[in-house]
Amino acid sequence: MNDLHLNDHRPSDPVSLVVRRRIRPGREAEYESLLTEANALLARIPGHRGTGVVRPPPGEHEYTLLARFESLSAAADWELSPERADWLARIAPLVDEHVSFEKQPGLDFWFTPPAAPRLRQPPRWKMALLTLAALYPVSVSTSWLFGEALKPWLGHWPMPVRALPQMIVVVLSMTYLVMPAVTRWATPWLRR
Repeated sequence: MNDLHLNDHRPSDPVSLVVRRRIRPGREAEYESLLTEANALLARIPGHRGTGVVRPPPGEHEYTLLARFESLSAAADWELSPERADWLARIAPLVDEHVSFEKQPGLDFWFTPPAAPRLRQPPRWKMALLTLAALYPVSVSTSWLFGEALKPWLGHWPMPVRALPQMIVVVLSMTYLVMPAVTRWATPWLRR
């Protein structure tokens, strides 16, 4: 288990734990069940901000679990918890190999190629600028969609309720469509 680039960041910076494990063939259903349990355990940790799972393509067995925390200390609370230790003991028979474990500050997870988790991160100003450039058109278009185009159906909803489907669209678009394409396109600039 390694701490990557965390010495440069304040303990109050957001952090993501990214764990890649290769699951033994035929044990995927058991692992999926324990992943559901891990999500429930993580949801009880103060400072936990969300969890994501990247499942393997057909014929492969490597899962990626991403847990986001508001700070390094919140992530440490999970790492040192007896619930996590118990959960790890229960998945041990299902795991063929622990591929990697890393802590990534802020939004670094979007900029780290899965096949190369130990690559040096681009400067934060480049990540912020690229994120802003990608997020702005997505945000403006979803604001128009939910504010004008869907107003006859959603206009009577209270603003916090109306904002939820908009944020779901923004986050899913950014995570699965926009940021992967933008980071591929901007790779030469990010590496300079």
